[in-house]
Amino acid sequence: MSIFSYQVPFMDRHKGDFSAFKGKVLLIVNTASRCGYSRQFNELQQMYENYRDQGLEILAFPCNQFNDKEPGSNTEIAEYCRSQFQISFPILEKVEVVGQSMHPVFRYLIEEAPFQGYDLATKEGEWMDTFVKEKYPELYQGDGIKWNFTKFLIDRNGDVHGRYETTIAPLEMESVIQNLLKKS
Repeated sequence: MSIFSYQVPFMDRHKGDFSAFKGKVLLIVNTASRCGYSRQFNELQQMYENYRDQGLEILAFPCNQFNDKEPGSNTEIAEYCRSQFQISFPILEKVEVVGQSMHPVFRYLIEEAPFQGYDLATKEGEWMDTFVKEKYPELYQGDGIKWNFTKFLIDRNGDVHGRYETTIAPLEMESVIQNLLKKS
C-alpha cells in the first residue's frame, strides 16, 4: 500500500485521491494556526513558492488536538491562514491525527515513519521533549504524532522519505527536498 491509496479531505468537503499528486514531492504537515510553531507557515510558504514549479506540493492538515490551537471551522481556518500568513498551498479539512478518529493517512504515515525522538542536541528539541513527556505523557508513548507541525516528506513515487518533528524548521529540510525534486 502507498499514500496513493488514500483519500484527501479537501476543505470544501469533497474527497479526492492522493494519486492526483503522483510524480510530486509531498510535504504533509499537521498544522495549527494559533500555535507558537505557526511561525513555520512562513518558511513553508517560502519553500512552496521556490519549489512548486519543480514539483513540490505542501498539504496542510489543520488539527485542534494539541492545546486547542486550531479552534475554528474549516472556512475560518483557511481565511485566517491566508490573511495572517499569506498561505497559497492547499489547506485541507481539519482532521484528527491521534486517537480513535485519526485520519487513515496519518495512521499510514506513522507506520511508515515512526517517532525517532526529538533532537536533544538543540535547546528547542530538549525543551519539546521535556514538555511533552511531562505535560502529555500519553502522547509521548509510542510512535504517534506528538504535537503540531509534525512533517512527513513523500518522494515522487509515493514512498515516505522521512518524518520531521515539530522543532525542525521547514528550511532545515530544504536540501533533502531539493534532492528529492532532482530525482524523476
